[in-house]
Amino acid sequence: MPLHATDVGRRVVVRSRVPGRGASGGPALTDVVGVLELFNDSKIVVRRRDGSVMSVTKDTVVRAHRVPDTPPGRAGVGLRLPATELQRIADAGWPAPVTAPLGQWLLRAAGGFTGRANSVSVHGSPGCAFDEALERVHAFYSTRDLPPMAQVVIGTDDDAAFHAAGWVTKPGSHSGAVVQVAALRTALRSAHSDTTAVSVRADVDPGWLRLYGRATDVDPAVVARVVAGPEQVALARIGDPARAIGRMVVTGEWAGMSAVEVAPEHRRQGLARQVVDRLLDWAASRGARWCYLQTMAHNEAALRLYAPYGFSTHHTYRYLVPGGD
Repeated sequence: MPLHATDVGRRVVVRSRVPGRGASGGPALTDVVGVLELFNDSKIVVRRRDGSVMSVTKDTVVRAHRVPDTPPGRAGVGLRLPATELQRIADAGWPAPVTAPLGQWLLRAAGGFTGRANSVSVHGSPGCAFDEALERVHAFYSTRDLPPMAQVVIGTDDDAAFHAAGWVTKPGSHSGAVVQVAALRTALRSAHSDTTAVSVRADVDPGWLRLYGRATDVDPAVVARVVAGPEQVALARIGDPARAIGRMVVTGEWAGMSAVEVAPEHRRQGLARQVVDRLLDWAASRGARWCYLQTMAHNEAALRLYAPYGFSTHHTYRYLVPGGD
């Protein structure tokens, strides 16, 4: 086995035996590719691109070796990632306090704070008939005094199935949300602003919350659980009181940027770029290779802000609700 403890932090592939028989009649095998996090006498631990962790006992390992690092400057790698996989990564980056799996779907509730944390994230199979899945969605949100809502990638079979069942685009959600991605190394080439005024912390403070418009009239404890819930998160701010804020989360090799806001009286001074530059640098220092962001399709100011960093549209999604609700 060519791997050693000194390979921790490098990309590796580990092939191991799993219960059952393979298609050829021999032992069933599985491969895991990711960053080596632990290597000792008994096990190997690898973190996949989506942030999930796989632990393999050494006595089941058939082959394990280092693999070349994926060139972080290849934006196309991020663009080729299936929308369903990127949606799961984004789910982990914006964790609702209450979740329940529905097959591969994810039911989420956060007291009404943001659509992402209060809708069923639709990707893959619900593990049951579609009509039954819709009944379980209704039941989940009804018991929490929330309206049933689904986050669905536009143009997919799921999108068509929901519409066929009578679900419609949520009123007021305009033309849906755009998910854009960029290779982090490419984005950093455009990060030239002075970020010395940008402070970063992992917890939510009242000054940050006051500038975050979506937190208005929402229980601060709920906001904090969603915004500061992930293991690796950075909440950036400029000034006290805050003149500009932003958020970045790292999930495996992916970073997710959100909540970039500037106080109205301080706009057009380059503060948003300072926050973005600082957060991109923070994400790179945590091992992220690609970055995603989500914004409304009609938010032209946000799209102009991110365009110089090389962000390209990966997919779009919308929120659907039962027709007549």
